[in-house]
This record gives sequence, structure tokens and C-alpha cells, in this order.
Amino acid sequence: MKEYKYKINGNNYNVAIGDIVDGKAEVLVNGTPYKVELDQKKAPVTVVSQTPRAAAAPRTAAGDKVIAKPSVAAGGTQIKAPLPGTVMSVNCKVGDVVKAADTVVVLEAMKMENAIHAGYDGKVASITCNPGDAVLEGAVLITLE
Repeated sequence: MKEYKYKINGNNYNVAIGDIVDGKAEVLVNGTPYKVELDQKKAPVTVVSQTPRAAAAPRTAAGDKVIAKPSVAAGGTQIKAPLPGTVMSVNCKVGDVVKAADTVVVLEAMKMENAIHAGYDGKVASITCNPGDAVLEGAVLITLE
């Protein structure tokens, strides 16, 4: 039996509820037994359906991400987007030699322009973004060799 203590209009009541069989319960109130009939109205049934979650990035019909990481040549260095945003400009082209402090991409994120520096000296092997592209955090922007 489950026991409960109630205070109603200043009076204390000890209530013990026994088994419920066919909508009838055995209840003890301050030691006095009662047979209680429960209302048999059915509660409305809530149906929860699982809807597919929208993908964070666009996907192909096969389910692959549209934004794919390019293969990197051995010894290549990737310059990745530090945060999601929109590419405002690409300040180099394939074959250019860049220094570590050179700004290679300008990325707009949260209404601020962020200069993305090469970080390493090297030659631009590939550029995987264009001005106006929306990129996710960690997306490869440029590969240096």
C-alpha cells in the first residue's frame, strides 16, 4: 500500500491506497477502510511521431554531404575555417607563394570580417572556396604544399 499524508482545512489525514482492480481501490483513511470506484474516463492518447531532423548541411540523394573534404597530397597543409561564415574574398590563387602572416581568405561571421592567415609559409596547391560560399567550422579553405 502507498501511504500519503494530507492536511485538509486544518485536519490531518493518513491515506493508504491499496491495489486497484477493475477500477475499484481499497483505501484506508485514518484507519477506516473504504472501497473507492475510480472514474473510467479514458485520458486522451497522445501520439508522438518521429519526424526526420533537418540536416545541418545539404546532402545528396545518397545521403552524402555536399561539402566534401578534398584529398590532401602528402605533406600538404590545410587552412581551415575557424568558425562558420561566408567567404568574402580569397586573396591568393593556385601557385602563389604565401608567407605565414599573409591574409589568404576574409571570412564574414556574425557580421564581422575575420582575416584568415596562412599560418605557414608555402605554395598554394588548391583553393576549395569561392567568394560568397557559406562554410562550416573546420571546412578546408586552402591547401598549401
